[in-house]
Amino acid sequence: MFDKKFTRRSVLAAGTTAALAMPFVRPSWAAPDQVRALMWEAYLLPDKITAFEDTHKVKFVPSFFDGNSEAYNKLRVGGSKEFDLVQADGFWPQLYFREKLLRDVDYSKVPNAAGYLPEFASETFKVLSDPETGKKIGFPFCWGAYGITYDAGKVAPEKTHSLECMFNSEFSGMLSTSSRFEENIALAALLVTDRMGTRSQPRPDGKPFNPYVLTDEELAEVEKLLIQQKSLLLTRYQDNPTLFQLLQSGAVVAATEFAQVFRQLLTAEAQGAAAVDFRHSLQMKEGGLGWVDTWLVTSGVQDGTKFDLCNSFIDVMISADVMKKIGEVAGCSTTVDLRAISTEDERKLFLMDRSSEIADLFMFDQPSSPEKWERVWSNVQAA
Repeated sequence: MFDKKFTRRSVLAAGTTAALAMPFVRPSWAAPDQVRALMWEAYLLPDKITAFEDTHKVKFVPSFFDGNSEAYNKLRVGGSKEFDLVQADGFWPQLYFREKLLRDVDYSKVPNAAGYLPEFASETFKVLSDPETGKKIGFPFCWGAYGITYDAGKVAPEKTHSLECMFNSEFSGMLSTSSRFEENIALAALLVTDRMGTRSQPRPDGKPFNPYVLTDEELAEVEKLLIQQKSLLLTRYQDNPTLFQLLQSGAVVAATEFAQVFRQLLTAEAQGAAAVDFRHSLQMKEGGLGWVDTWLVTSGVQDGTKFDLCNSFIDVMISADVMKKIGEVAGCSTTVDLRAISTEDERKLFLMDRSSEIADLFMFDQPSSPEKWERVWSNVQAA
């Protein structure tokens, strides 16, 4: 099982960990070829990996990371020669490509790419295109957002249309956010810049507004807002089980999270827990934060057998049956259209009819000044 510390890829519920807890025994050959991947462990499906190995007579060698920064550092230190595939989310793939850590890809070599939801089709989803050349640099895999899960019996749905909900004294002592500083700062930045009216002004990097690229004045206001919020919070939760208990018990009525606890709450109700009208807001009027996990091919892979193997592996991973299993095990919404093979409850649980909302979310990115962001968070914690 992967590391227990809180990540947005924590599995949906205790019952879903079984597939990852099984021993992973690979077939062995005298001198097998290898496909080496740097990936999130939550997406490892042992039975599917073994089937791929058997079919292609190769050995799949996974290495794991907890966050984009860790993967980025590993790739920069010779990783593009040590790994054939890597995963990333948000705008990180564009950073990798600019630094020549990735190669371009060809969707025609991955037949199951035809099964993407409209929002993630090659011609639509531009996040995985190099802005300068237009080349495709990866394949969408799973998606989600850092939205608001709330009890609609205690919080009027219209109040969650704004991020003001998470700073509303009406819910003092009944709010919670995660302990992840990047999402707390970026989400507060959406509210701050909306209040200040600074989004349309020239940005520090000369590009359109991005909540991860802020002026010193905006960061100062974000710090003030997060300090004000502290008195309204019951706690900053460290893991999903804690938030689940807080929401199910009614101690917390609204919390920012990745919809995994939302799914866990709905599942618990289906299994006999007391009915509560839990809902999840992906996007507020000031905006929202979104992520799309991707499969990428490193620049160490040249045209030929290895590139064909990488394409075949990605093709397997984005096939409908594998994506259905990924959603169940990792508790994520998938970029492939599974609605025809899903029940109404599954469509609701995995937000299958809400994928259009991803288009207007601000993608996760690297803070423009990690040092300043860490200083802001330290000041918030010390206040």
